[in-house]
Amino acid sequence: MTKKARSEVITFKVDAALADVLHDIPNRSEFIRAAVLSALASRCPLCQGTGILTPGQQKHWDQFAEDHTVKRCDDCHEMHITCVHDTADV
Repeated sequence: MTKKARSEVITFKVDAALADVLHDIPNRSEFIRAAVLSALASRCPLCQGTGILTPGQQKHWDQFAEDHTVKRCDDCHEMHITCVHDTADV
């Protein structure tokens, strides 16, 4: 027997400017669902999108950062993590 996915209505408040922009979108619900799914798919794997590290996460990050650095890619200009021991990235 297959379990049927249930739907749930979730509401949230937005400021007037965002409400005005969303008002002109033909299918707001689908647009918002897609935006939320996209944001969840690209959230930080360490903080899970909170933007804040717990003390334990910070300890692990500090240890990781001893051999890694964050730098800007010369080609696409995006920030990325590199290993200081990676000779191909020097």
